Amino acid sequence: MKRIIVACSLLLLVWNAWADQKPNIVIFLVDDMGVMDTSVPFLLDNKGLPKRYPLNDWYRTPNMQRLANQGIRFSDFSAQSVCSPTRASIMTGENATRHGTTTWIAPGGNNRGKYGPQKWNWLGLTKSSVTLPRVLHAAGYETIHIGKAHFGPLGSEGANPLNIGFDINVGGATWGQPRSYYGQDNYGNHEKYKKNGKKLHHQVPGLEKYYGTDTFLTEALTVEANAKIAEAVKEKKPFFLYMAHYAVHAPFMPDPRFIKNYTGKGKRAQARASMIEGMDKSLGDILNQLNKLGVAENTLIFFLGDNGSDAPIGKKYDHGSSAPLRGKKGTCYQGGTHVPFIAAWAKLDPNNPWQKKLPIPPDSVQRQMGTVMDLYPTILHLIGVNDVKGHIVDGYDLSTLLEGKKDPNHPNTFLMHFPHPHNSSYFTMYRSGDWKVVYDYHPGQQGPPHHLLFNIKEDPFENNNLASKNPEKLKTMIQAMKKQLESEHALYPELPDGKILLPQVP
Repeated sequence: MKRIIVACSLLLLVWNAWADQKPNIVIFLVDDMGVMDTSVPFLLDNKGLPKRYPLNDWYRTPNMQRLANQGIRFSDFSAQSVCSPTRASIMTGENATRHGTTTWIAPGGNNRGKYGPQKWNWLGLTKSSVTLPRVLHAAGYETIHIGKAHFGPLGSEGANPLNIGFDINVGGATWGQPRSYYGQDNYGNHEKYKKNGKKLHHQVPGLEKYYGTDTFLTEALTVEANAKIAEAVKEKKPFFLYMAHYAVHAPFMPDPRFIKNYTGKGKRAQARASMIEGMDKSLGDILNQLNKLGVAENTLIFFLGDNGSDAPIGKKYDHGSSAPLRGKKGTCYQGGTHVPFIAAWAKLDPNNPWQKKLPIPPDSVQRQMGTVMDLYPTILHLIGVNDVKGHIVDGYDLSTLLEGKKDPNHPNTFLMHFPHPHNSSYFTMYRSGDWKVVYDYHPGQQGPPHHLLFNIKEDPFENNNLASKNPEKLKTMIQAMKKQLESEHALYPELPDGKILLPQVP
């Protein structure tokens, strides 16, 4: 009897020790990675099972498969179609219409475009922004930024991740891409790129120790991430790692470790595929480090892309880079907004109290929609931390969906507002259940706005525009779209004479 009591007491002590140690959180974000840029199938067949397509056989991502085997992948997960809006949404839980950064941030100034709104938030995040790392830091977390930031232009507060709540920054600056991925080239950090005595060209800070070596940028960032993880574990602090790779953004430069695995589709496509495999190795190396340090059971990983694929395969509006989906990065089609998403504990342990609180079924698929805004409230709910009073969050807690269940309280809607030029220009895209509408403001052109209306369930590859065939549904969708735009205080395209192009219900 005494032995039983002692055993129970020891078990209670272990349980309390686990409970006192908040779970570690890793957001593993890949630049320009669409849902088809992987060997892991995310799209489903008519029976709701993952279906492989040719691009799944072109790429090699065994560690993504490893993570998917341990957790749940979403077949329908949405991001903004370009990077800075998504990154600000992950940090704040707000939709781009609310935080106001509705296109990518140019390092040197306001890139609103000819008809973009004058007052859009091109300065990005600030010291006063309510951000995930700032809230987690206040809750006792070591907050670690590794890789691409792109939160603000040169000279702004958001240009430095330390200003938005991170304790550590390696690699993060105003730039959205490096000049080079090669250590032999100092990742593009050279005196020849100075102007008026200042470095202005895509430098990646904090990696000087790798200059002149054969260390690919993805590998250097991974080594740094694993070192910072080890330091946090040694200090016995829970950590939040924002692992934001520059890969697989252009310039497409072959990763020498993997380029031999790819032939065909052109040199640039081969180079990008090797970069994807290098990114995948980074994921595996971080998983191995968590296991080595004995903290994998207590670490929750979210893997996702920041926008659709930018693979140099096919044209921007066709079924090429994201095939069978239509479109690519910066377009209004699913190829621009549909991204991979996997959530998993780094090592399964049914006895871990945090995994008991959030039991993620291994090798499972969630069909209900999730969005990038959802990470913020999900993480705060899991660790039991209250948000800052007055902070409006547009995302919803994913906990029920992560458990593999349906959640009637989680809205199956997604609004992407893009009043700027890109591959698709000056549009609002709105999803509601099986339906999707695209409202084209086409500033500077004559005639009524162009509309696209798709039934995503029946036509997932967006071949059949139903706008003229189903005017009542079109009207209903635009009404709902307009209502959300107004509630989130959207800014709209503007003509040179100051006229604002508000959406009109047909």
